[in-house]
Amino acid sequence: MKAPDGLDGLDRRRRDQVAAAWRHVTVDRLRELLRGLVNVTSPTGGERRLAEHITDTLAAAGIMAATQPLDDRQANAWGRLRGDGSGPDLMLYAPLDTLTTGREDEDVPWTGPGARPDMRPAARVEGDLVIGLGAGNPKGHAACVLMAAEAVHRAGLPLTGDLLVAFGAGGMPVNAPPGGGRRNVGQGVGCSFLLEQGVWADFAVIAKPGWTVSSEEVGLAWFEVTVHGVHTYVGSRHRLPYENAIARAGEVAVRLEEWFAGYTERHTSGTVAPQGIVAAVEGGRPHMAAVTPATCRLLVDLRLSPRTTPMEAKREFGAAIEKIRAELPGAAVTFEMVLAIPGTASDPRSWVVRSATAAWEAMEGRPHEVIRGNSGATDANVLRSRGIPTVRVGMPKVTDAPFEVDFSMGMNTADVREMERLTRLLIRTAVTTVTRSRSEVGV
Repeated sequence: MKAPDGLDGLDRRRRDQVAAAWRHVTVDRLRELLRGLVNVTSPTGGERRLAEHITDTLAAAGIMAATQPLDDRQANAWGRLRGDGSGPDLMLYAPLDTLTTGREDEDVPWTGPGARPDMRPAARVEGDLVIGLGAGNPKGHAACVLMAAEAVHRAGLPLTGDLLVAFGAGGMPVNAPPGGGRRNVGQGVGCSFLLEQGVWADFAVIAKPGWTVSSEEVGLAWFEVTVHGVHTYVGSRHRLPYENAIARAGEVAVRLEEWFAGYTERHTSGTVAPQGIVAAVEGGRPHMAAVTPATCRLLVDLRLSPRTTPMEAKREFGAAIEKIRAELPGAAVTFEMVLAIPGTASDPRSWVVRSATAAWEAMEGRPHEVIRGNSGATDANVLRSRGIPTVRVGMPKVTDAPFEVDFSMGMNTADVREMERLTRLLIRTAVTTVTRSRSEVGV
């Protein structure tokens, strides 16, 4: 049986155009691009140097490019290949920031007892693998978007619509730590600013992990749960009223962890299975072990199906807290929703969904395989919420490696062979979109 060539379903002209662009995609160039990205540190809120590096890389390839500052430390980068104005515009998008900072004094010990080599912003190559902070997610995907733009440009294809490539700051689900300036440095702030400043398109493809074409994903709500107790002294525990907020918070956390399983079961639908976790505990004063705090706070991240609004989730979470209060007589527990980003979905009949799915099927030589049970949120929620039909597609997690691939190693490892495959899919999806008239794609 002949291996699929990835071009099935295309007319002769577009088959030749896609093939022409693919000839400029090489694993050597992908490896070079990725090493350059990994070696520039880009923690959330501090992506400006990487944005400038990407702008320089695009400009060096002859592509119109710009850096878009949010402040003195945070910036987006974007570029444009212009069409003749008669067709739709497509944006290929990837975020810039890494989940951890690459600084041992900030990451340790909550990521582990020490900073492993893969957790540092220094790329190393082991055969087909590139390892370093964010090499898989997000920088391997950003490198594929860069390579796609370079390849289409070098092929000199006549475009009807514009092909935009955009790289957003603040893509991770985080807020700035205390003591900084602007608090809203994550949660898609760069993507939102990009759109507000007019970098817009008719359709978008976001490159993020998962070898499938996804048109929906979860949102998230954060809840701050406050467990109240009595501030007292260890020497008076046996003489005065005693209600340890920390001990009570532990009981609340255990019950919430049990509740999450039922929540997931109730809200699993389509391709999502929204999860929840107790993510942080704050209570007491480490330098003063002799006293108990009056309060202990828990931070909860609860993922939201596109079919569940933040207010619906808030009321459901409130009912869970009420039940926990009943199970713990005398417990004083309150909560607030402190962050909310709705889940989103694009119409599966949208052109970008059909085009990306056709590309996947042509490359695999089989019907599209839907991956279900997803609970990861990305900037696709920002794009869709602004009315841009968006699909998510990316590389699978590296499994063929001579080392254990845990969560961090999966984020920090990319296989250049998978990068090449993703780049080819991005190019085919782009070419089949920005070489058509707007009426052909339903715009």
